[in-house]
Amino acid sequence: MTNSFFRSGWKTLLPACIGLHCIMFTPKAIADTFDKDVSEFISGGGTALYLGAGVALPLLLDGKQGGQHSLRALDSLGTSTLLCIGIKEITSVKRPDSDSRDSFPSCHATAAFAIATVQSHYHPDAAILWYSGASLIAYSRVNLNRHRLTEVLAGAALGYLTARLELSQKHGLILFPIISSDDAGGSLVGLQVVGSF
Repeated sequence: MTNSFFRSGWKTLLPACIGLHCIMFTPKAIADTFDKDVSEFISGGGTALYLGAGVALPLLLDGKQGGQHSLRALDSLGTSTLLCIGIKEITSVKRPDSDSRDSFPSCHATAAFAIATVQSHYHPDAAILWYSGASLIAYSRVNLNRHRLTEVLAGAALGYLTARLELSQKHGLILFPIISSDDAGGSLVGLQVVGSF
């Protein structure tokens, strides 16, 4: 009787265990995979689309001043990225997912927050969208274990502060020969050494 109980018990217990496993663990595994896939997109192609939109949209939406707004965004993006790369070389912090020593700060977060800051300056009504996008990019880097939270926070601060500094300068930071000192639109070409051409 004992052997027949165990034989028949396994026949009902095994499917129940498999069903319980599917109910309890499979949704979490699917959710984790989906979350990682979304983070991979945001961290890769999504970041490229976000940065491209931040530089190109002013050309389409900001009328006469669009060229200068795009140059300001490009200037902030370029300057903050160069600073980020320089800091990475100096700090030489090991990444959490590899032996590479270029983890501090996160250049993804730096670039995203530089763009968000410039776009929010010119379009305050859309600030929540720009900063939400930048925050998603920063989150994706932590979620994929490419950076630590402190590294994306430092990157976000670097991007924000660089963009604020860029916006406070009459002619920008690294693109100063082609950025106008006013919001009148101005020319996109020509050196502006004394006055403008």
